[in-house]
Amino acid sequence: MLTIVPTIGFMISGAALVYLAGAVMAVRHWGGRTIPLADRPAPVTILKPLCGNEPLLYENLRSFCDQDYPEFQVIFGVRDRDDPAVPVVLRLIEEYRGLDLRLVVDDRVLGGNFKVSNLANMLAAARHDRLVIADSDIRVGRDYLASVVGPLEDPSVGLVTCLYRGHPVGGLWSRLGAQFINEAFLPSVLVAHALGSTDFGFGATLALRREVLERIGGFPALADYLADDYLLGALTRRLGLRTVLSPYLVETVVHEPSLAALLAHELRWQRTIRLVRPAGHAGSVFTHSLPVSLLGALLIHSLSWSTIMLLLVLHLRLMLYFSARSVLHLSDSATAWLVPFRDLLSLMIWSASFLRRRVRWRERELSVRTDGRMIAR
Repeated sequence: MLTIVPTIGFMISGAALVYLAGAVMAVRHWGGRTIPLADRPAPVTILKPLCGNEPLLYENLRSFCDQDYPEFQVIFGVRDRDDPAVPVVLRLIEEYRGLDLRLVVDDRVLGGNFKVSNLANMLAAARHDRLVIADSDIRVGRDYLASVVGPLEDPSVGLVTCLYRGHPVGGLWSRLGAQFINEAFLPSVLVAHALGSTDFGFGATLALRREVLERIGGFPALADYLADDYLLGALTRRLGLRTVLSPYLVETVVHEPSLAALLAHELRWQRTIRLVRPAGHAGSVFTHSLPVSLLGALLIHSLSWSTIMLLLVLHLRLMLYFSARSVLHLSDSATAWLVPFRDLLSLMIWSASFLRRRVRWRERELSVRTDGRMIAR
């Protein structure tokens, strides 16, 4: 028994080392990507479901209007005419009179996922067969549309999705939230992609053809599920169509006003991932490299070997930190001291994700069944 414990310690620390090495290579390789543009730009409708006036909402929505693309339509959708997002949309409609912008106000509900109901209500106003869905907190560059719709010219492609980097707005908790996206979520997806996985679908961008959406049952097929973006990709793959992870990187605004807000947000993410990808979620424990490797070092029972393993893990973890900041073009490197705290917090949230299936989403308390369906509390 005494010889098994150090072996387990080496295996735990070694797994963290292997993951970190792979993450550093995957991030650096992804940084050298090329972004193909659409050869024959087809007209596109962008669907923007909204709820409330979030930080930098005007700037985010404006970026979708300011596109170098020959023909596109932007539809903004809310459930209530008094929604604080409405004045922002009306300002954009006034500012971009030459563009095809439209506001849809409709409170019809298809299921527990109000965002999906919003999308279904907006779809009736869509004029084009190429559809791009993007969350309200996303900001893009002028070449965004030309980049993400290009793969849809291939009939074997069912869905195009994008990774995103976190842009913190606010203080410490927002910076920690952005660190999770930039140094944990994004590298883990790139490692999975490098290993051949295309099991993705992110609300930052979901691009597909209208006929594909109709073949999976339309938005009503997603209306009761928490992970609607993931399910959209899964349903298109069941049709035998491919999911493409675009090399185009979008930006998400991270605004966490308090520790409670950060915990609620990330717990929802982690519990959602646990429901849709239980094996992957369990294996992701090794992405929280510093506290996991510390546990492994304590089991090794050798001060010299424990120190060596910890130093190797710390070295690679800092390499990942700076590689991510270089590839994602993040200028602020003053958060390096937060790396150990961020990893420890991530491990605690990961552990808590196994305790319940309850989540908090936009002031709603929801229970999530094992099949991913939501039940309002």
